[in-house]
Amino acid sequence: MAKITASAYTSHVPAIGAAMDHGKTGEPYWQNVFTGYEYSRQWLKDNPPDVIFLVFNDHATAFSLDFIPTFAIGTGPEYAPADEGWGPRPVPMVQGHPLLAAHIAQSVIQDDFDLTIVNRMDVDHGLTVPLSLMCGQPDAWPCPVIPFAVNVVQYPVPSGRRCFELGRAIRRAVESFDDDLNVQIWGTGGMSHQLQGPRAGLINSEWDNQFLDRLIHEPADLADMHHMEYVREAGAEGIELVMWLVARGAMSDAAGGDAPEVKHRFYHVPASNTAVGHLILEEPL
Repeated sequence: MAKITASAYTSHVPAIGAAMDHGKTGEPYWQNVFTGYEYSRQWLKDNPPDVIFLVFNDHATAFSLDFIPTFAIGTGPEYAPADEGWGPRPVPMVQGHPLLAAHIAQSVIQDDFDLTIVNRMDVDHGLTVPLSLMCGQPDAWPCPVIPFAVNVVQYPVPSGRRCFELGRAIRRAVESFDDDLNVQIWGTGGMSHQLQGPRAGLINSEWDNQFLDRLIHEPADLADMHHMEYVREAGAEGIELVMWLVARGAMSDAAGGDAPEVKHRFYHVPASNTAVGHLILEEPL
């Protein structure tokens, strides 16, 4: 059967992608950010997945404010980098895994989660920046990717508990797939940041690191955090962190198994007025 072997968590700051695309990774401002992902790139080479299930949010690219699904799974064969107003990023096409994606959709919907099925869409920095951070700048991404979009742009947005339980349902779906696949699940977005209003530029490092602690050690309790705490403590865009709970809910300890091993943890500010957080968890052997 297929199995989830690890989860990864990372911010998806658009300026990080721009820094890579324009050869600025060695500049003093950016160097410390990219140094934090050197371990991760080697780890991914040493632990190559067959499929990445990547949880992200669309930024009014594939979905406009006229149509925003709460949860949407990509079931298509490939996805092009989106033009977000300054041309598509110069990164490879994203290859999908339609068979596994369709199976997960069937299983999760029968598990009482409503998903929107997306057979064709372009993917923006929410998905391509995490791939760049973890993979560098290859001619092709190392494996197929299943995009899974969560609405954290227009209220109402799903609760942390709903996202955590969805992760558990995704794990059940993966484990019921007949092919022997090594699947990693990535949660992206965050950490603390606010892009507009009187608190624009807000970064709360103490709260961010407490979130990482709780995500590792007490994810089920963390899932009960109310939206207003995310917004109050981590800024308006800090609500993106509920997407990390989808990935965390897919780990075995959320289903009564052993706790995962922390392989890497990284936190840095600033990166385009945003806090960058990163974590890799491996399932126990």
